[in-house]
Amino acid sequence: MKVVILAGGLGTRLMEETEARPKPMVEIGGKPILWHIMKIYEAYGFNDFVLCLGYKAQSIKEYFLNYYLYNSDVTIELEKNKVDVHFSNAESFKVTLVDTGLTTNTAGRIKKIQKYIENKTFMLTYGDGVGDVNIKDLVDYHKSHGKLATLTSIQTPGRFGNIEMDENGSVQHFVEKPQGDGMWINGGFFVLEPGIFKYLDGDVDDVQWEKKPLKEIAEDGQLSAYKHPGFWKPMDALRDRIELEQLWNNGEAKWKIW
Repeated sequence: MKVVILAGGLGTRLMEETEARPKPMVEIGGKPILWHIMKIYEAYGFNDFVLCLGYKAQSIKEYFLNYYLYNSDVTIELEKNKVDVHFSNAESFKVTLVDTGLTTNTAGRIKKIQKYIENKTFMLTYGDGVGDVNIKDLVDYHKSHGKLATLTSIQTPGRFGNIEMDENGSVQHFVEKPQGDGMWINGGFFVLEPGIFKYLDGDVDDVQWEKKPLKEIAEDGQLSAYKHPGFWKPMDALRDRIELEQLWNNGEAKWKIW
């Protein structure tokens, strides 16, 4: 089953990092967050990827074209124009790199990779979020519900701590940033049937996947939600990158399931 990753956005809320490189190439622990996402899928045996590129697409293309050099010890003899690779820590990735346009929105990017799906069930996720999602359970859930689309739903922590106190102001119970108010939100990690492409008819280059196609799929009763109560974290801003980096460096990266 192929895994499609949306990796073409501008990443405007992370301009400190994305002015020089695309958001999926921003590093966590010395590796692009894109690599971390791919390793999650690889851990469950899914290693055939289709990357929807856009902003600074050449950066991602160069990374994979030179992957073995970036991840190996090398000796370079400049006079002889010779390169010896001493160690290659290559992954089992098969990667199709598709330039889907600089300004194309997410629905348009998905439509442009249709020919690579081969009319089969596929997975889709964003290029800026990680989690300890059990991909096998997600796929099994999707198959058992018989819908065109399944998304992974998650609960984010509350922004502030909750305090319970008596009438005299004595604190009886305190919880720092508890889980959200019962609302489940879209965390990506989709499983999709090729039938979703009928919701992408016409010119959808300016259409957001979540705004129109996914909404219509839901209205037609063809969307199910796989609840993931575990770890999930998007990298929307610099503070998120710093937090993910700290988790990785402290050995607390729950998404590291490989």
